[in-house]
Amino acid sequence: MLHRFTIPTFSRTLIDVFIRFGLISLLAVSCFEIFKPFMSLILWSMILAITLYPLQTRLRGKVFNGEGKTATLIIFVVICVILVPSCLLGVALIDSVERAMDIARSGQIQIPLPPDSVASIPFVGQRIHDFWQLAATDFGSLAEKLAPQIKIVAVALLGTARGVGVGLLIFVAALMVAGIFMAYGELGTRSAIQIASRLSGPDRGPRITVLCTATIRAVAQGVVGIAFIQMLLIGIAFVFKGVPGAGLLALVILLLGICQLPATLITVPVIIYVFATEGVSLVNIIFAVYVFVAGLADNVLKPLLLGRGVDVPMPVVLIGALGGMVTGGVIGLFIGPVALAVGYQLFWQWVEDVPPEPATTEAHGQGSERSEGSEGRAAAE
Repeated sequence: MLHRFTIPTFSRTLIDVFIRFGLISLLAVSCFEIFKPFMSLILWSMILAITLYPLQTRLRGKVFNGEGKTATLIIFVVICVILVPSCLLGVALIDSVERAMDIARSGQIQIPLPPDSVASIPFVGQRIHDFWQLAATDFGSLAEKLAPQIKIVAVALLGTARGVGVGLLIFVAALMVAGIFMAYGELGTRSAIQIASRLSGPDRGPRITVLCTATIRAVAQGVVGIAFIQMLLIGIAFVFKGVPGAGLLALVILLLGICQLPATLITVPVIIYVFATEGVSLVNIIFAVYVFVAGLADNVLKPLLLGRGVDVPMPVVLIGALGGMVTGGVIGLFIGPVALAVGYQLFWQWVEDVPPEPATTEAHGQGSERSEGSEGRAAAE
């Protein structure tokens, strides 16, 4: 006689849970692998849309009535502002490289002799003077001596230029996708609040959404905005002074500001170069003081702009920006402060959410003791 193999109800339920969990995990991994190539693009698009959306709310109804047309106008203007200087800078760099290659092939490189004032610079003046004099008198032997280092630097510069070009294309594509997000800004806001409320509860969801939005905008203003301001202040001074490669140096200052590195890495060598080539004069002293102070402007502007509108201390946002930059690159500059600010808020909400003292239990115990005492006295009577 055959006996049917029966599975207990608890085991059957556990097996069903494992099967569902496995299928859901498989679906989640499949969706992640499909979405992974576009993750960087979507994250940049969301960051740009959140940053530019206040501008759309101000222009809404003043230029166009539709959300889509207003978003298209903003994205078109931003792309023009970014692409036109980038194209001009690229053309200038290509012309400079071609001119340098033509001069190198012709052998007509003429470097002036260094002035005697260079040798008087503390610590490094004599070395700079000797190197400059060797380049001016015997450039061929110096080029042969430095050929391996020049090759390594050239390869690195080509790789950097290629990376910058690819990053610029990705940034333009992210701007276009950000325009689509901005066209559906109100729907996106409601969706973000629903997702945050589903994850952290209906009370914390809206606050977390506002915190994330304010943090991204504060980082955009306090990091990218300050770097852009420094680039303008210092770049204009370089142009008026006639510093060689003023546009390229201004771009390097912008990149240093985004990477949270001091602009004095560029301004101090330029000041030394100006004094070494033109000597000490009132104009050069004013130029040096202005450029040096402009290079330190981020120390004043960063506390004013970086934490503005964010319900967390400014050091938390700054540490998040620096840590995110180290671990995740430029995009980590925005993700790091958001994650650290949300974690900071949740931590302090957990600290302040003290459970109530069991006063009701003690009162109930005292009441029961009183009732038992009264019943005992009644029985004794």
